[in-house]
Amino acid sequence: MLLRKTSFLFAISENPFKVKNNDQISDLLKLIGHYPASKMAFILAFGMLALSCKEDISVEKVPDMVSYNFHIRPILSDNCYACHGPDANKREAGLRLDLEEGAYAALKERPEFHAIVPGKPNQSVVVEKIFSTDEKEQMPPPNSNLSLTEVEKATIKKWIKQGAVYEPHWAFVPPKKEAPPVDPNDDWSRNEIDRFIYKGIKENGLSPNEEAEKTYLLKRVSLDIRGLPPSSEDIRRFLKDKDPNALEKMVDYYLEQPGYGEKMALLWLDISRYADSFGYQNDNIRTQWPYRDWVIHAFNQNMPYDRFITWQLAGDLLPNPNKEQILATGFNRNHKYTEEEGVIDEEYRIEYVLDKTNTFSKTILGMTVECAQCHDHKYDPVSQEEYYSLFAFFNNTPEKGFEGGAGSPVRAKTPIMYVEKEDVEGILDFVNHKDTTAVAVSVMAEFQDTLRDTYVLERGLYDAPSEKKVVPNTPKAILTFDDQYPKNRLGLAKWALSEEHPLTSRVFVNLIWQEIFGTGLVPSAGDFGMQGKLPTHPDLLDWLAVDFRENGWDIKRLIKKIVSSATYRQSATVSKKKLELDPENVYLSRYPRLRLHAELIRDLVLASSGLLVPEIGGPSVKPYQPKGLWEASSSGRGELNVYREDRGDKLYRRGMYTFIKLTLPPPRLLIFDGSNRDMCMVTRSRTNTPLQALVMLNDPLVLEASRVMASNLSQILNRPEDAIDEAFLRILGRPLKEDEKVLMENYYQEEYQRFSNHPAMAKDALQVGEYPVEEGKSEVVTAALMQVIVAIYNLEEAITKT
Repeated sequence: MLLRKTSFLFAISENPFKVKNNDQISDLLKLIGHYPASKMAFILAFGMLALSCKEDISVEKVPDMVSYNFHIRPILSDNCYACHGPDANKREAGLRLDLEEGAYAALKERPEFHAIVPGKPNQSVVVEKIFSTDEKEQMPPPNSNLSLTEVEKATIKKWIKQGAVYEPHWAFVPPKKEAPPVDPNDDWSRNEIDRFIYKGIKENGLSPNEEAEKTYLLKRVSLDIRGLPPSSEDIRRFLKDKDPNALEKMVDYYLEQPGYGEKMALLWLDISRYADSFGYQNDNIRTQWPYRDWVIHAFNQNMPYDRFITWQLAGDLLPNPNKEQILATGFNRNHKYTEEEGVIDEEYRIEYVLDKTNTFSKTILGMTVECAQCHDHKYDPVSQEEYYSLFAFFNNTPEKGFEGGAGSPVRAKTPIMYVEKEDVEGILDFVNHKDTTAVAVSVMAEFQDTLRDTYVLERGLYDAPSEKKVVPNTPKAILTFDDQYPKNRLGLAKWALSEEHPLTSRVFVNLIWQEIFGTGLVPSAGDFGMQGKLPTHPDLLDWLAVDFRENGWDIKRLIKKIVSSATYRQSATVSKKKLELDPENVYLSRYPRLRLHAELIRDLVLASSGLLVPEIGGPSVKPYQPKGLWEASSSGRGELNVYREDRGDKLYRRGMYTFIKLTLPPPRLLIFDGSNRDMCMVTRSRTNTPLQALVMLNDPLVLEASRVMASNLSQILNRPEDAIDEAFLRILGRPLKEDEKVLMENYYQEEYQRFSNHPAMAKDALQVGEYPVEEGKSEVVTAALMQVIVAIYNLEEAITKT
């Protein structure tokens, strides 16, 4: 009984602050009269001690100054907004906690009370509810499977006590370029990025890593900038260069290589959901690849990001648009198309417009506005009406929902632009088209004489338009759409790129940071909304965003700024202390080890072996693939019914040119977490599975590359030891260490002996791939060296950026 009364006492007077808090003492004293005096002293003393101990634990974790944006909003968003957030259809008791006017207002059911009374937590019903142990009163309710920790409760109470100040969502406030912090003891920083990073490192009891060895740095910048390993000639030249600016010179060199455009395009092809087929069950080929050629060209020309975006969103709406500007609008048309007979035209037309809307929001705004397709967004201030106002920008095109079946000879959908021979010899000279036939590309166009009406769709259904008619507009919480902008896609681009826009530059610099460091400064790169993750370095993110915009949206300059930093130059070594204090490397006191993207693994194998055909652009190719995959599927028609493997040079093109059939993407890419391209993707996952090891051990390309390299090296280098040294340098980007050298040479001797005893096995081992086998060379030597090279390719370091 005594313990039960004690528990009851603490339940109704729970307080995370020190017991000397006047409000708590008052509450406790009021209860004394309900208990016999003989027991009350013990209860009160015991309670004071237990409460004080609990307080000490909580107070250590509650911020001194509580921020709504960085401390309170995440708690409310995760636990409260589903019932008390922006979605009016799901709102309970008329209480809205995401806006101060709603939280401060009198409760509808209890007008004498308020959910939040600034400065007075004991008069705030929110505090009463979250600390309650009565299941009928407790919030969140037990049946929601949500709950607040003691620290979260304490943080809310402290925030209310400090005035319950609401702040606009951080991502909706235009970024400001605050001066980088200055630390008199900082002798590490190389540029502004480092000064922000250094502050976080020191505040969390860490210190920066030493600079990585030169070979690691060169491999790192080569892979990050052009997606290819450094050549052995580059490595040797760089190691001999004693200039303090040697790395910067290599950065400049790689930024001017055509491979830079291909590396950057890979990210954008995921975003723009580029593929080589229409998708859906009756899948067939489409010729959208000239758009891919344009993306590569745009990056290699260092087209400013504002122009890059404007042309893709609305190149057709520019004054007197040329074919290059219209081709760029293929960005909007890369989504799936149905070729199945009997479908409802309007249903699929709506699907296509929804896709365009959602791709724009994720790519440019970094927002999950698609949640508002069926109802007001539950967490972000985007209403269903605002969603369809955004939808309206893309709803005035003559695109059709169904246009001919799978047997149609036209490989694009209306509106179509044809790339003619004279275009390739003129304004579209970057398009790699060798024959004289015209290539059809799906692009954008607007109705000229009519304007299609747009209505809010009930529950998001194509056949349930409401009476609410909307016009092109944007979510007000982000930025009001200026009346001076045209109400079309060109106006939308101007709005997104305006100086006051809080998201566009932030979202892009975050994508670039993610490409280089594996995780963005905002870890949820596609969600800058209230359910997204908070920025780890908000001041740095804002500084980069403003600096990017102020310097002409220059992408190459942004990349050079990042890879020139001391933060980027750190070694990837991790100490036990750093692993304990910062296991996720949030504060970047070391360089992250990152496995390469699927396409870049292929590129590394091709480039290091000498097989890579450096041709830029052109139609997609069909390299080695497990036999029978397409034939066993009923998802393809026409040319996509049977997989016809290419021959010759087409087998050795970069991974980004591999043919992507939407209904059955290349398995090798998917095994290494490549995008299946059926929707906009801004972040790829990085998994580790046994299948990946099996691919590296058995992929015909890896085996063929190993054979070709072994054959070439055994011809130009007399000693197997020298050939092993060179192979290791080409693949891993660094010289062999002594212990590694012993292991590799011993393995070679074992394989040499095995093949010497069984010459037929050596001959069989070399019969892999289509590249011609060199005659007149020792098959035993080549086969043994081939096995060593296969082993090098299968080292974790080979396909990892360190």
